[in-house]
Amino acid sequence: MAHTHSESNDNRTRLLMAFLVTVVFMVAEVAGGLISGSLALLADAGHMLTDTAALLMALLAVQFARRKPNAQHTFGLLRLTTLAAFVNAIALLVITILIVWEAVRRFMHPEPVAGGFMLIIAIGGLLANILSFWLLHRGSEEKNLNVRAAALHVLGDLLGSVGAIIAAVIIMLTGWTPVDPILSVLVSLLVLRSAWGLMKESIHELLEGAPTSVDVEKLKLALTRGIPEVRNVHHIHLWQVGEKPVMTLHVQVIPPYDHDALLHRIHDYLHQHYQIAHATVQMEYQHCDNSDCALGQSNAEHQHPTHAHH
Repeated sequence: MAHTHSESNDNRTRLLMAFLVTVVFMVAEVAGGLISGSLALLADAGHMLTDTAALLMALLAVQFARRKPNAQHTFGLLRLTTLAAFVNAIALLVITILIVWEAVRRFMHPEPVAGGFMLIIAIGGLLANILSFWLLHRGSEEKNLNVRAAALHVLGDLLGSVGAIIAAVIIMLTGWTPVDPILSVLVSLLVLRSAWGLMKESIHELLEGAPTSVDVEKLKLALTRGIPEVRNVHHIHLWQVGEKPVMTLHVQVIPPYDHDALLHRIHDYLHQHYQIAHATVQMEYQHCDNSDCALGQSNAEHQHPTHAHH
């Protein structure tokens, strides 16, 4: 538990530092974009604006996730991190549409762009994004959907800054201003792909989808093969709260000599092979008919009310 707490603090510190870096350079890019007349810079500032919102929501989500469970929220507020990731994905999609819309208008009616000034601001933005991405990427982002959401935003910015630098150099060398909106669209499309993936993942979790890392059918088979006393596994429900997989299942077993020892082995197996630390196992000694085991039925539970929580 101490490890999780320190990990949470680590994520929060990194998010806060990335937030402060992003806010400072967002203001610089808005000013730079308006002064130089560059859409690519304004597009990058637009991404940075969603970044600051993303990072702020991520910070709030990490803070709320630390709250202990209570009678109203028995899992605590872990789902806030998933909700924040979902909102972040929508914000990215909206800002991308706005940038593409403005780019089309700019392409049809080119506007003058101050390439030199644009280049200086774009390089500053790139350095800020590299720093923010490094801060976030060193956190536990593989396990935390929310920190990964924030890192995706910053990665989009990083690509945006590279695009702005390329556009600035081309404008300085050739004076061809349409490259500015063209590159802003290309960067937006790259970000769109990431945002779409993030949205699908967060919706899957919000709709109580099983973690993609666990194949329920294979788990049933593995449990019957891995523990000889287990004859049948059914009525499985598997979902995810924050980064924590949660499971309920019925297990038909040969009546054990030591009930608690067998239950402990089942929990250990789920934890070791599937990283499921929170499982509610109902052990049954008779074959469970489908009608008894259907969701909403309680016959089997009345006959064999052996519930165990871990």
